[in-house]
Amino acid sequence: MNGMKQAELPAATTAPEIAPRAPVATAAMAKAPKVPNGRDRSEIKALAVVVVLICAAMEVASWYVPDYVMPSPQAIAKALGDLLTTDLLHVAITLGRLCVAILFSAIAGVAIGLLMGTSKRVGPYLKALVVVDTGIPALSWMLLAVFWFKDPEARIFFILTVILLPFYALNVYEGVRALSTEWVDMLESFRPTRWQMLRYLVAPHIVPYIFLTTKSVIGYAIRMVIFAELVASAFGIGSRMSFAQSTFRIDQVLAWTVLLVALNLVIQWLASVAETQLLGWRKEVKVR
Repeated sequence: MNGMKQAELPAATTAPEIAPRAPVATAAMAKAPKVPNGRDRSEIKALAVVVVLICAAMEVASWYVPDYVMPSPQAIAKALGDLLTTDLLHVAITLGRLCVAILFSAIAGVAIGLLMGTSKRVGPYLKALVVVDTGIPALSWMLLAVFWFKDPEARIFFILTVILLPFYALNVYEGVRALSTEWVDMLESFRPTRWQMLRYLVAPHIVPYIFLTTKSVIGYAIRMVIFAELVASAFGIGSRMSFAQSTFRIDQVLAWTVLLVALNLVIQWLASVAETQLLGWRKEVKVR
């Protein structure tokens, strides 16, 4: 009897074979283009409505005031078309200055932010230096750049760098501080090197902070580069806006303004596309 029970025991306790699960997502699904969600469509719709309302307000205002105060949207559109055919070189110069300054500020700011968050020796001093930099007005840097640098390109690069770099440094520093202690303890249980800790934990964690900073400073950087060109250069959109103002061409001033807004939107969109490609694994949280 006992022998029969012992013989039947393995058969009774043997777990049934489970069929392999189907993969959650195929390669084709992973490469499928992302369909704009409701939030994206709402933002596009809101932007279109705001643009239409602004154009309508400008059209109505142009009926009651002289052209040198508020030209009609048609006159602004004509001036914009003329500028795009004659002053593309100035647009390219401004975009080049802007991209170089943002790229350098991002690289240097991320490096400084990492040192601020990971180095106990150097971090406090770097943080103090960055905090002092944030308290210096942009106009002070512009005036100092005129005295310190002879080359206009060096002036503008210096102005944009000292203004944009603290944003990246402080945001990356806050990103390092926001690391979960559980994640750090888990990774340290494998006894990683400092480079492995930076590569597998810190770097992926601060990527969203870098994109957030970039999208936040784009509009501010455009305003600063225009202001810097107005003060320290004879080339670029800022200098052309100054020339339009001196010749009482308010239509050209507004045309340049429209172009700058469009450039801001395009650069913001490119940053969002890059963020989606690199951080597409994140699920979007919707607050109801």
